[in-house]
Amino acid sequence: MSAFFGDSGSDCRTNEGVSPLKVRTTQKRRIIADVAARVGMWGATLMVMIPIFLIFYYIAKKGLPTMDWEFLTQSQPFSMRARGGGFVHGLIGTLIMVGLAALISVPLGVLGAIYLVEYGKGRPLAQVVRFFSDVMTGVPSVFVGLFVYTALVIPYGFGAVMGAAALAIIMLPIVVRSSEEMLKLVPRELKEASYALGAGKWQTITRVVLPTAAPGITTGVMLAVARAAGETAPLILTALGSLEIVTKMVGEPIASLPVLVFTGARNPFPAGQERAWAGALELLLLVLVFTLLARIASSRNKLQQ
Repeated sequence: MSAFFGDSGSDCRTNEGVSPLKVRTTQKRRIIADVAARVGMWGATLMVMIPIFLIFYYIAKKGLPTMDWEFLTQSQPFSMRARGGGFVHGLIGTLIMVGLAALISVPLGVLGAIYLVEYGKGRPLAQVVRFFSDVMTGVPSVFVGLFVYTALVIPYGFGAVMGAAALAIIMLPIVVRSSEEMLKLVPRELKEASYALGAGKWQTITRVVLPTAAPGITTGVMLAVARAAGETAPLILTALGSLEIVTKMVGEPIASLPVLVFTGARNPFPAGQERAWAGALELLLLVLVFTLLARIASSRNKLQQ
């Protein structure tokens, strides 16, 4: 009986010395805290999703009436007053410049993140790279455009390579910092197991660390691509723009969707504004498709492993 009532005998206690009433109170408190946390989480998610859906709905409402087959396959007419035509030249230019920028920034960014996480711990160079990556993430993109204009456009002229260089500079710090955070999340036990099996450091990085962090790295890369695809100011200073399809890389201005949307939105003619809304919707769908394809590819890669 003493084991049940305790030494004092004044209250009913379990063998562990905790009263059933206190246990029930603690359980109720945990249930309430869990429900409150879930409600807060879903409420915050809903608050974030509402403006996203409203933006998408408004752009779709304005752009869908103009986005037809002609818009997707024709170039913009020379007169802003004229109806018809489309932004196919801007789509091609955006794909070229963003693709070139990704080819430059993604490998360099991932390699930089690998250095910061695996090789540069505590080294001054790693601190410098991390510092400048943080600084470059917040630099206004127009300054990047001015730098590329001074370094490349003045001596060589406008072109796709110049626009891609500006976009690559914008994408690089985003890829570095996001990839670094994802690589830090890889469990140390996986690395130690790889080393125990006789794998070298680089084999562990390529066969264990990178595949494990691939979904997160993919998300960071797509954030960088989305940021680059929507940039306007640096492309005005480096690619300038065109009303025709251009495939020449250097020495000839090339069109891009953001610049065409910007130009159409600021003109006073309804036809140009309608094309601008359709171009904004096209750009939004382009980024969405790329993001979905990247997530599907990373998910399949993860399942195969």
